[in-house]
Amino acid sequence: MRTKRRPDPAVEVLAGYAADNRGSGIAYARVTGARSRGLLRVGFRVGLSGALADRAAGYAALTAISRALCKRGFRNVRFILGDPDFVEEIASRRGIGEALALAYVRLRCALNSLATFDVRSGAADDLTQRARAEVALNLAA
Repeated sequence: MRTKRRPDPAVEVLAGYAADNRGSGIAYARVTGARSRGLLRVGFRVGLSGALADRAAGYAALTAISRALCKRGFRNVRFILGDPDFVEEIASRRGIGEALALAYVRLRCALNSLATFDVRSGAADDLTQRARAEVALNLAA
C-alpha cells in the first residue's frame, strides 16, 4: 500500500552575501520554518570583476545557498534578499546580459532542484553586514 507523502512545509531563508575583489565570497542564510531554525554559512567564487561583480556575487551566492539547502533536504523555500533590483531581475528574466547569462543558468538550475521556491525582497541587512565584515577580515589577513 502506498501512502501519500505530505509536502515539507516551506522555510523562509533570509540571505546576505559579499565578495572581495579577488572573487572569494561568503553567503549567510538564516533559515526559519516550522521544523527548522538555524544559520547557514557557505562560500562561493565569482568570476567577474568590475561593474558586474556585485550582481555576479548575488547569482553565485544564491546558487550556493540553494545547493546547500537542497543537500540538507529542504524542498520548499522562500528566499528573502536585500536587493530588490536583483529580485526583479530573477523574476522578470530580463536585463541579465551576456556576461551574466551563465551565472543565471546556474542559478536557475539550482533553484529548479527545489520543489518550490519564491524570491522576494526584504530586509537582510544584518546578514549582508556580517558577510561584508568577514570578507574584509579575510582581505586584511
